[in-house]
Amino acid sequence: QVQLVESGGELVQAGDSLRLSCAASGRTFSNYAMGWLRQAPGKEREFVAGISWSGAFTVYTDSVKARFIISRDNAKNMVYLQMNGLKPEDTAVYYCAADLSRGSGPPTQRAREYDYWGQGTQVTVSS
Repeated sequence: QVQLVESGGELVQAGDSLRLSCAASGRTFSNYAMGWLRQAPGKEREFVAGISWSGAFTVYTDSVKARFIISRDNAKNMVYLQMNGLKPEDTAVYYCAADLSRGSGPPTQRAREYDYWGQGTQVTVSS
């Protein structure tokens, strides 16, 4: 079992920056890939960014490339999403998720392949 708790979401203005955090507990954190996914009202959950267990591989959806940075601190069992240049279309509930079957390779972009999810944190970007 893996427990994930997100924090850091809030109401911000367009152009602002925000850092989301996800605290993991349970199984050995450094053994699995992590991802950030989001869901806006009326839309399907979508992949945002992922990072391999070692941090060697990171993957981003096109709409956040050059604006968002995913990172992890295995010593602290934490994963982060630094979000810069926020836009109203970034408004969503953001979830962190763990993929226990990825091994050392690049993280998956498929939401259904993540095994454990946090409860989500709301990010709202006003124009």
